[in-house]
Amino acid sequence: MPFFQRESAGGLGWLVVGLGNPEKKYERTRHNTGFMALDAIADAWSVSVTRKKFEALVGEGTAAGERVLLMKPQTYMNLSGAAVEKAASFYKIPPERILVLFDDISLPPGKLRIRRKGSHGGHNGIRSIVDYLQSDAFPRVKLGVGEKPHPDYDLADWVLSAFKSEELEEVQDAAARCPEIAALIVKGQIDEAMNRFNS
Repeated sequence: MPFFQRESAGGLGWLVVGLGNPEKKYERTRHNTGFMALDAIADAWSVSVTRKKFEALVGEGTAAGERVLLMKPQTYMNLSGAAVEKAASFYKIPPERILVLFDDISLPPGKLRIRRKGSHGGHNGIRSIVDYLQSDAFPRVKLGVGEKPHPDYDLADWVLSAFKSEELEEVQDAAARCPEIAALIVKGQIDEAMNRFNS
């Protein structure tokens, strides 16, 4: 379908989702990197992500001439798909126009990996979105948070652990690149985004 020729309820063209957990105690943990990236996008695009709808905090803005809904699901990570599916269904947004930002333990802190689509790769938030949408054809930005320090280290404990100060700085730098990445993807220039930002 040609870009800029879709019509949807309310004329909303894209859904941009950052994944994380809602409680304050999780704010600076590895699993909340998607929230950090979404906050960076909201700041850059002057969008307030504070309205409660679709079991999420949402805010609407414009990027690349498209109306975009920014979303932070408030369902906890394992049920992220519930919020995404509700918004996608309401606005009739196909998976190809749902951009998801989330943490990836296979990448070092500060590294980025953009993908057009793909499997959940063991990430429970992405698994939930795939299950609810019945599709893995949504673009995504993975933000590195570092691998477990030891193979026997509990994965849940690791992703819910806080960043060290130097790691947090690297992750915040990566999050700061996400507004430009998201704008390129909304423009339909995901290949350029991958060429410029994949590391």
